[in-house]
Amino acid sequence: MTTTIVSVRVTPKATQAQIKVEDIEGQRVLRVYVTAAPEDGKANRAVMRALADYFDVPRTRIKLLSGAKQRDKRFSIDADVSV
Repeated sequence: MTTTIVSVRVTPKATQAQIKVEDIEGQRVLRVYVTAAPEDGKANRAVMRALADYFDVPRTRIKLLSGAKQRDKRFSIDADVSV
């Protein structure tokens, strides 16, 4: 099984949950908008659910690597996915 590292920029408390692909500083980054507030890990869990739906993988295959309290995060996904 392949592990993919995905860079994500999160916008919490958005009016609508959605995912967009953007080029930031020459790198493809997923911009994830979630309606959850950034408190007690709620936004991070919402991002993981959104990524699981987007890549069609179980949530258990997604792990937060860095950026737990920042907008820019890195996730590992235990699946062969591409951004």
